[in-house]
Amino acid sequence: MLIGYARTSTLDQQAGIEAQMRDLKAAGCEKLFSEQVSSVDVTNREQLSQALDFIREGDTLVVSKLDRLARSVGHLLSIMDAIESKGAALRILNMGIDTSTPTGKLMLTVLGGVAEFEREIMLERQREGIAKAKAEGKYKGRKPTAMAKADEVLALRAEGLGATEIAKRLGIGRASVYRALEA
Repeated sequence: MLIGYARTSTLDQQAGIEAQMRDLKAAGCEKLFSEQVSSVDVTNREQLSQALDFIREGDTLVVSKLDRLARSVGHLLSIMDAIESKGAALRILNMGIDTSTPTGKLMLTVLGGVAEFEREIMLERQREGIAKAKAEGKYKGRKPTAMAKADEVLALRAEGLGATEIAKRLGIGRASVYRALEA
């Protein structure tokens, strides 16, 4: 059985998750797991855990891209251990990698290392850019998204909705709802 897994980092990436789901269905996946959570937050990736629990001997976990599954070689290898311990394989669509073959396993390990290297270089450049912008007095930080929705939070609260429902409707965290209500 082919089992698909799709992930984006934020709720704002709806088109990305839809594209992944489309690709996984086109690849023949019979069961799909998807979530919108940062890859860095390994412990909060419940759908990945469920997918790994679901796979059985002879199954293949399918992802559209390697970075949808793991951002570090260590995490990738731990996922591979879980998959292989069940007698299953991993397929990465955009790279044409299938770990049911020795060549596929080698390519996955090599490309996983390259992907981690690329991410580290990107983060280094980002840190350098932020430091330069701060030194020039141009860095303002991330725009506060939740507080920009404070009026909507108050309006929904006035309608009698609870914090959880408000957060869900506005795509913000419950703590942000409470901060907006207190402000």
